[in-house]
Amino acid sequence: MKYYSGIDLHWDNCYITTIDDTGAIVKQQRVDNNREDIMNYFGSLPGTHIAVVESTTGWYWLNDLLEELKIELVLAHAKYLKAISYAKVKTDKVDAHTLATLLRLGLIPKAHKISKHLRDLRDTMRARLRMVHKHTACILSANTIGVKFNHPETFSEPYQLQLSLLEQQQALLAEHILTLEKSLRPHLIPNNDIQHLLYVPGIGPISAFTLYLEIDGIERFPSDKHFLSYCRLVPAAENSNRRIHQRSSKDGNKYLKIAFSDIAVHAIQYYPEIKAFYQKMLRRTNKHVARTIVAKELAKIVYYILKNKSPYKGFKGLPISRQKSLQWPRMISPDA
Repeated sequence: MKYYSGIDLHWDNCYITTIDDTGAIVKQQRVDNNREDIMNYFGSLPGTHIAVVESTTGWYWLNDLLEELKIELVLAHAKYLKAISYAKVKTDKVDAHTLATLLRLGLIPKAHKISKHLRDLRDTMRARLRMVHKHTACILSANTIGVKFNHPETFSEPYQLQLSLLEQQQALLAEHILTLEKSLRPHLIPNNDIQHLLYVPGIGPISAFTLYLEIDGIERFPSDKHFLSYCRLVPAAENSNRRIHQRSSKDGNKYLKIAFSDIAVHAIQYYPEIKAFYQKMLRRTNKHVARTIVAKELAKIVYYILKNKSPYKGFKGLPISRQKSLQWPRMISPDA
């Protein structure tokens, strides 16, 4: 007998529905989110077992606990679970049962589960990015105050207080951002994949860290097209009545989209061959699309470097005239 459990997970409890091979409900119960109650629930159902939960932020602990019980936890892509999203009757009990049924039928749209050994490093990178956004917001807030007046000496005391606090926030955030970056270096700089990435035009330590951690194994992408789609570098299209409307894709990994967009900007700025390619594309389309095309070409390079474990060789089959130095963070190695 094989069991299928759908878990509707909340911050303090979860509702679990378990069905068998025939789809009959074996057990349903609301369980507190603690180790003992979860283990008691699944321990009462000996045999082959598989479970599913939506891809929310709180699945790490549940995955690790079920792993101890030899139960595979499937992570369901919340966006594509339309059977739940569009249900007329939406309760924890209904959601859990629907998840279990879809799992039994093999209809769960799976989301990627970050490797356990990379979780903390990836989440640290994402925390750093949130701080960068806050740092930028402080700068913009200060600029907003500045544009209201022609001269800083005209600032009243309340505005001066606001600017002083914003400056303090900027300094503190900058310090915290650097602290997070330094904490990642010992774990990631010696990595061979990251060392190969550091030789690609436009890629520095932070972008290399982001690519490595967000990709989490290039082997999960069967082709460069799948990888480009996951990076949100392929436009979505809506075809209706012979009309084609292209739009930015919201599917995939937004962090890789941000990283490759930033990489493209730096590559265009510092590498003549890439700038020439960008200008060629610019004659055919607008700046945003031309920059995205450059990002796509660089993403292809990254894909094959990681897939083949090979060093960087050039842009679109041509060598790059501007070479990166061999100084830190690049480490001299036989194949880098």
